[in-house]
Amino acid sequence: MVKYPHSLNRRSTPPKRSLEKNETNFANRGMSFESAINASNEYYLMKNIAVIHKKPTPVQIVKVDYPRRSRAKIVEAYFRQASTTDYSGVYKGHYIDFEAKETRQKTAFPMKNFHAHQIEHMSKVLQQDGIAFVLLYFATLDETYLLPARALVDFYAIDLGSKSMPLDYIKKMGFMIQQAAFPQVPYLDIIEKNFLGGDSYQ
Repeated sequence: MVKYPHSLNRRSTPPKRSLEKNETNFANRGMSFESAINASNEYYLMKNIAVIHKKPTPVQIVKVDYPRRSRAKIVEAYFRQASTTDYSGVYKGHYIDFEAKETRQKTAFPMKNFHAHQIEHMSKVLQQDGIAFVLLYFATLDETYLLPARALVDFYAIDLGSKSMPLDYIKKMGFMIQQAAFPQVPYLDIIEKNFLGGDSYQ
């Protein structure tokens, strides 16, 4: 059992793509959204495009059972501290920091999925001129959006995370990411074009 610490509680988008018969979403590929992002980061690393990794979460192990002498089983542990965001790294000399979230809702994203310490962390990254954002996957729609942290922070400030963020707001303030084969979640295309003013990272 893992126990969590208490938490502190106008841009246009590309046209929506239609699914071709041979296209499948992450679930149909047997791949979770997180594993698709991890695979994308491995691709970026292998191609020397960027160095971005999932952040490890420090855990304090409290109780371990030994059903066999050669095998241990953790049965109780605590997170030592509240996590900030999921991923961080560097791309073309720019610090990259982002969170990845998924929902099965079709018209809005629940703000309860974000915690105050995550919003504060992304605000501090922006203050240091880092690039911060969230990747939002609508599983039922099979649509992925990159929402800049400033849009998330501004919306969170309205109600302190008690409501849901409308999909229309995400489409207006964010960018749809077209799924691909390599990488599966090509979010750096959005960063290059809309944050750095370039056309391609290659």
